Amino acid sequence: MTTNFALNNPALGGIRLVLGGNVFGWTADRDTSFAILDAFFDGGGRMVDTADVYSAWVPGHKGGESETVLGAWMAARGTRAALRIATKVNGANLAGGLAPAKIAAALEASLTRLQTDYVDLYYAHRDDTGTPLEEIAGAFDAQVRAGKVRALGASNFTAERLQAARAVAIAKGFTPYTIIQNEYNLLVRDQHEGAMCDLCETAGVAALPYYGLAAGFLTGKYRTADDLAKSPRGQGAPKKHLEKNLGVLGRMDKIAASTGATLPQIALAWILAQPGIAAPIASATSVAQVKELMGATKLSLSPEQLAALA
Repeated sequence: MTTNFALNNPALGGIRLVLGGNVFGWTADRDTSFAILDAFFDGGGRMVDTADVYSAWVPGHKGGESETVLGAWMAARGTRAALRIATKVNGANLAGGLAPAKIAAALEASLTRLQTDYVDLYYAHRDDTGTPLEEIAGAFDAQVRAGKVRALGASNFTAERLQAARAVAIAKGFTPYTIIQNEYNLLVRDQHEGAMCDLCETAGVAALPYYGLAAGFLTGKYRTADDLAKSPRGQGAPKKHLEKNLGVLGRMDKIAASTGATLPQIALAWILAQPGIAAPIASATSVAQVKELMGATKLSLSPEQLAALA
């Protein structure tokens, strides 16, 4: 039986969809980002995910652009107290990226850009095997004790490393990771299913997977090579999926025809139906997309439909 971890984890408070902020300041400019955030908030959305590295991959950017846009929007709208904000450190996957001094400095920079004095959820964006787990755990715990962080999460971790990190933190009386954010969707399942899902179920760790729409492939907009050429994201994951996984779109099309739901809604509803999942993370580049994504939380797939996507 699927457990609703979002209802049990105090860091989430019943949230069933997280808005991804990776597009803010990148494929969504400031005005568009503000409109997206307005629509999400007005529709009842209450959690936004970002990172200090967003969007350093864009020429001329250095990272922090997403946090800056989000911070400006919260300041303009007065919405900070009503939201749960998640951000991350060590997205560059550097040796020593989770050293205590790096964590402290990165958090201060993120808080400045976000125009807030705390974040609800702070992630280790990438693991750091070069820094002792006890040092990492102590550094994160210090930020929790200082009131600058409410809860801790790990992203792009294996089950073994997450379990080891939690064990060290708990043994030392430090705040453990209670959230995991790995890639998980209809096409990429190995980072959640198996050992990680078991850990979520036994330890009460809540999974907030990213790439719920497989970088846009599961929206159905990438079906030909010409479709890939039309998008700045087309030559990445969508190209890989087009070559290997086109058939899944056909099965989703059949479910869409019988339910009236869209493909993005079906993709996210499938994730929500899986064990160990609290809420998927999905980004949008228009108000219409936000409203569409939010409809996924109201869609319940039948056992037959879920089996068709297994």
